Amino acid sequence: MREYLLVFLVALSVTYLLTVIAREIALRTGAVAAVRDRDVHAEPIPYLGGLAMLGGLAAAYLVATHLPFLSRSDYFVFDDARNVVLAGAMICALGVVDDIFDLDALTKLGGQVLVAGFLVTQGVRFWWFPNTQGELFSLDSSQAALLTLLLVIGTMNAVNFVDGLDGLAAGVVGIGAAAFFLYCYTLTATNNLNLATTGALLSAALAGACAGFLPHNFHPARLFMGDSGSMLIGLVLSGSVLTMSGQFPAADVSSEGNAVFVTVLPVLLPISLLMVPMADMVLAVVRRTRAGRSPMSADKQHLHHRLLEIGHSQRRAVLIMWTWAFTLATGAVLVSLYSDPLVWIGLGSMLALAVAMTFVLPKLHRPAKTGLGDTGLPENAVVEGRADVLDEASSDPQHEPEEHLPGP
Repeated sequence: MREYLLVFLVALSVTYLLTVIAREIALRTGAVAAVRDRDVHAEPIPYLGGLAMLGGLAAAYLVATHLPFLSRSDYFVFDDARNVVLAGAMICALGVVDDIFDLDALTKLGGQVLVAGFLVTQGVRFWWFPNTQGELFSLDSSQAALLTLLLVIGTMNAVNFVDGLDGLAAGVVGIGAAAFFLYCYTLTATNNLNLATTGALLSAALAGACAGFLPHNFHPARLFMGDSGSMLIGLVLSGSVLTMSGQFPAADVSSEGNAVFVTVLPVLLPISLLMVPMADMVLAVVRRTRAGRSPMSADKQHLHHRLLEIGHSQRRAVLIMWTWAFTLATGAVLVSLYSDPLVWIGLGSMLALAVAMTFVLPKLHRPAKTGLGDTGLPENAVVEGRADVLDEASSDPQHEPEEHLPGP
């Protein structure tokens, strides 16, 4: 555990320090978020926070290879970790180009497919898949490739979508990474394994990188992660999950745990963690289509807009969504580890807290209106980055070009 903690701290420290360099590069290259009507920051903010996070992940990996306990791990642990970091560098480079030159959707999707394909060719893929009874069945190469592409590309774009308020994406993914570390570490310990797993190593580093970036990204943000960061952390999160498929094909966490949850969790965790933004995206498409508009046209009815609209400040809206992410991610992990009724009581309490924070707090602390817009923010305020994967349209009412998928 001490070496995992060191990996976490290295990723945190290096990411925190490199954000200064990343910000300077963004300013020099013109990778700056323009101020638009529907967003929530009031002045241009640089992108390229993903470069700092990539540096933190790479530094954590290099340090881990020289630590006494972790360095004795099976060769495939570091092989898989290296391949995920390399894929992260590739997708980060694609994101940097997009942050500077604003790539079209097809080019970006093609790059995502190539990077996800690289993981498949290196063996970072699904090897088996669980059914609802907790049983496993092996996948052939075509099935494995298809499911891996869906998970990796879907997770990258879901993280991109949730990157709509200062600190939101980094916090949500950091919480998910910490929860998955708990799952991997417990799985290793209870199966009497003495060496590391790639999932634990990558999730510890990812949690550290997210924590190191947050001081610069929490409201009011001084730096945005941009596509370079959102696609990077989405890929590393999904890569961490994929490595467990090959290293623990059918292990139970404990005799007290839920075998169905144990086998399903590697697939369930990223889905549960990103369930809220994905549901928001689907509802946006339905809402716009029913109104006779293009599903890619922009509006101010996303979840983060609605939280601001009912009276939450931007910081409180982010904390609420962190609470939901914590409840879903840790709830899924703890239910798989333990069958004690206290787990369900704790999960129910967290759900009650999340609901209360969402709907009760605005009534207790409703701010007075002082010429703010319909989201409770100045009319020229802007949401982090470029809002989300569906909002690429111009805010000019006379000209609303269609948005681009995937990514902003």
